[in-house]
Amino acid sequence: MNFEQLGVAACFVKSLEKRSIKEATDIQCKVIPSLNAGESVFFTSATGTGKTFAYLLPLLTALIGKEKTTFGPYILIAAPTLELCSQISSELDFLLEGSPIRSFLAIGSISLDRQIENYKKTKPDIVIGNPNRLLLLAQKKILKLNNLSSLVFDEADRLVSGEMIDDTAELCSLIRKFAKIDKILIAACSATINKKCVDKVSDVFFEEGQGREVKFIESEDNEILRDKIEHWAIFSEKRRKDQTLRSLLAAIKTKKSRVKALVFISKGDEAALVLSRLQYHHVPCSGLFGKIGKNQLSGAERKEALELFRNGSVDVLVSTDLAARGLDIPDITHVIALDVPSDSEVYIHRCGRTGRAGKRGIMVTIGDETQMRLLASLEKKLKIRVNPKELYMGKICVPEVE
Repeated sequence: MNFEQLGVAACFVKSLEKRSIKEATDIQCKVIPSLNAGESVFFTSATGTGKTFAYLLPLLTALIGKEKTTFGPYILIAAPTLELCSQISSELDFLLEGSPIRSFLAIGSISLDRQIENYKKTKPDIVIGNPNRLLLLAQKKILKLNNLSSLVFDEADRLVSGEMIDDTAELCSLIRKFAKIDKILIAACSATINKKCVDKVSDVFFEEGQGREVKFIESEDNEILRDKIEHWAIFSEKRRKDQTLRSLLAAIKTKKSRVKALVFISKGDEAALVLSRLQYHHVPCSGLFGKIGKNQLSGAERKEALELFRNGSVDVLVSTDLAARGLDIPDITHVIALDVPSDSEVYIHRCGRTGRAGKRGIMVTIGDETQMRLLASLEKKLKIRVNPKELYMGKICVPEVE
C-alpha cells in the first residue's frame, strides 16, 4: 500500500519519494490508519521497519491542517538517548523542509541557558528530547504542556526502566497536571515491547488506576531477525578478543565492497580500551559511549563520532548498548558483539542495527566458552540459527567437525 492511500499529506509523500520510499511497511500500514482515526497505540516491530515514520507521518498530517489559535508545542516526543533524539529531529527536518511547522531538539548535552533562549525564538510546534531535559524545561515553565495534542514515547520500554523511569514518571505527572490527558493522542513503540510490557508502560504514562484503552499493534516484520540477518559465532579467549576482532575486520574487508561494522561492548571502560587498541593498530574507527569512570564523552564528541561513522570517514564504530539503542545508520554490513547479553532484548536491539530497510546483514558474536553457552541459550529462545565460524589464514571458515 502506498502512503497516499494511507491518508498521508501530499507534501510528505513527495518528501518520501526523494528517498525512493513509495510503499509502506507492514507496521506503517497498521499504525498510520489507527493514529489517523484518533486511536492511541502501543506498537512493536523489528528494528529497521520504519517505526519513526509510522508515528511521524500521521501526526504531522494532522498538524499541518490544524488551525493554530494557541501556542505550541502540539506534539511532544520523548526518547532515551541524545543520539536517538537527534535522529528523530533529523527525520523531522527532512519531512518538514519548506513547511511552516517548527520543531525543536531539547537534549541534555546543550547549555540550558542557550537552549532556553533558542526555544523562545523558535516557538516550536513539535519538541523532541530526553525525559530529563524535557522535565527540566517543563519545571521552569519554558515548555508549556497545556496545548499538547499528541505524545510519543520512542523506545518506550527503555523510558520506563532503570535510571530513566523516575524522570519519565515525573514528566508524565506534569503532563497530566497541565494537559487534558483524555484528549491527547498517544503513541509508544519499541522493537521489544510486548503486551506484558504495555501494562508497565501504562502504569507510568497514566495515573494509577486511570489507565486508558490503548490499542496494541504487532508487526509481521519481526521475522527479519531470522530471515534477513545471518548469525555467526567465533570462539576467542578473553585476552585475545581485540586481536580476534582485528583479524575479523581484515577478513571481511574486500576490494569490491566496503565494510561498515558496529562493535558492541556492554561496559564503557572496556569499549574505550578496545577503541584505543584498534586506533593503535591504525583501524579507522570512532567510539560512542557514555561515562567511563569519572570521565564522560561530551554530546559534541558523541555526535562527531557518530557522524564520522555515518558519512564513511571511519569503517568501525565501537559502542555500548546504551549509546546506540534505536539508531538508524544506513548500510551497516556487520554488527560485532564482544560479549553476550543475558537479556534477549539487548541481542535483538544489537542485531537490529543491520539488515535494515529490506537489506541483509550479519551479526557476529566473539566470545569464550561461557559466552558461547549464553549464546546457545539465546539461539534457542529466539529461534534463530547461529553458525559457528573460525578465522584461518586471513579467511572466515566453517570449523571442521572432529
